[in-house]
Amino acid sequence: MTRSWEDNNKEIGKEYEFRNFKEALDFVNVVGKLAEEANHHPDIRIYDYKKVKLTLTTHNEGKVTEKDWELAKKIDRI
Repeated sequence: MTRSWEDNNKEIGKEYEFRNFKEALDFVNVVGKLAEEANHHPDIRIYDYKKVKLTLTTHNEGKVTEKDWELAKKIDRI
């Protein structure tokens, strides 16, 4: 189950739940490829073996920017 991106003005975040660890890891690897292509890298946390929490912020701006939302949209298409 996924939720919408939560926005607190400093970062946006979203949690994903998969059937197992392999699916969670596969998802993280695809996110990693998108992040490298965009040169914009999320914080990624895998927990409870099948859940993934992503957070995005533009670190040098100290806030959420269009770069974060652009990557979020690409992630949502996975």
